[in-house]
Amino acid sequence: WLRARAIMGKNFFGVEEAIKHFGVSPSKSQIVTLAEVPFTKEVLAECKDTHILAAVFPISILDVRSRVKRQLFHSHENSWYNRKEFAKARGEVGWQLVRKTPVPDSTSRTWQEQQTLLTENEVTPTTQVMVYAIIGHFLATRERLFQNIYVRCADTSGDFRVSVGSLDRYGLDISHYFWSDGGFDNLGLASSWSSKSEV
Repeated sequence: WLRARAIMGKNFFGVEEAIKHFGVSPSKSQIVTLAEVPFTKEVLAECKDTHILAAVFPISILDVRSRVKRQLFHSHENSWYNRKEFAKARGEVGWQLVRKTPVPDSTSRTWQEQQTLLTENEVTPTTQVMVYAIIGHFLATRERLFQNIYVRCADTSGDFRVSVGSLDRYGLDISHYFWSDGGFDNLGLASSWSSKSEV
């Protein structure tokens, strides 16, 4: 991960950053899991300006929200997602290489059309991964991602597909107001790299 940090520069959110900004206490097994970064040097060099390499710990969206300043999230006590499973899901520990912008040319397209834009090395990440990366990157660098746009994530809640975005002075919004899988001009697709080659 030291070589990965050198390659990624400011777009690196590692174990030290997770401890500092999210208050995680890594276990020995988690440290072992994160000891090797599962992306080649070539992949990291290609993605160093377009992606964030994040050491994602199993903390839920609700956990993240409770550990940061209130103004970083659009809503709190009355949030529609407070009791939703995707917001309570902790995910797994591991490295994630998350795109900092929507997949190119993915706005104004249906969910099915957006999926065809992913390369064989890309997947649509969960909302937990996206929230972790967006908020963590802001805390580490003060760079606001997805300020004026939303991106679809892999999760659904009932009949709604979950999206995140609009990280403005009111905080990050987690939305389900796009009522279908149709195309909208302010709704793109989130993506992360799925390569499993070692650095």
